[in-house]
Amino acid sequence: MSILSRRAAAIVLTAALLACGASTYAQAPAAPAANPGPAEVVKQAAEGMLHDLDADRAAYKKDPAKVSELVDKYLLPHFDIQTAAIAVLGPHWRKATPEQRKRFVDAFYHSLLSNYGAALVDFTADKLKIYPINNLDPNADRATVRTEIKRDDGSRVAVNYSMRKTPTGWKAVDVNIEGISYVKSYHDDFDAQIDQQGLDAVIARLEKGEKPSDINKTIKKTS
Repeated sequence: MSILSRRAAAIVLTAALLACGASTYAQAPAAPAANPGPAEVVKQAAEGMLHDLDADRAAYKKDPAKVSELVDKYLLPHFDIQTAAIAVLGPHWRKATPEQRKRFVDAFYHSLLSNYGAALVDFTADKLKIYPINNLDPNADRATVRTEIKRDDGSRVAVNYSMRKTPTGWKAVDVNIEGISYVKSYHDDFDAQIDQQGLDAVIARLEKGEKPSDINKTIKKTS
């Protein structure tokens, strides 16, 4: 990535997926709408995530691993991990066995969580702005939720969510960070490794806790 390092982008991705909102959430989150639209889904995830973090931020700083509980509670229901995994693997998904598919989805998600989830401990509502979606067609099954994340130096990072309407509601399937798709980025990272060593090698490295953004670095060193 040219503007953000891959590690920074992954942190932004994880933080944004978990804590997306427009205002300060000092109070308890509002009751969720019956059929929330894509922007509301993102906002509700933020309200719940930030409310729980603010309730005992000191405990989360002491034990960042506890953030994984919030991830499972607030991120997982609103992120279509399998659709994203299919896009990341591309043609390799069609060749994969059902067991390989399941292992990859689980390993990819938990690798992102374990490597970058701790960064959420210091994430606060004032660092993110969400823009409303105007005139969304009620029959639309795709939408983009535009947000901005404020970095420590005061600059802002554009983070847009590609959302898909599913039978269980709107879910994120991709995140575009300053014009760069994280799905395409990880696809490019994994593709060379899979071609050279096979899908099982990528899965095994993710299961061991290797960062997804480091997969391609090893290939470049050994090629």
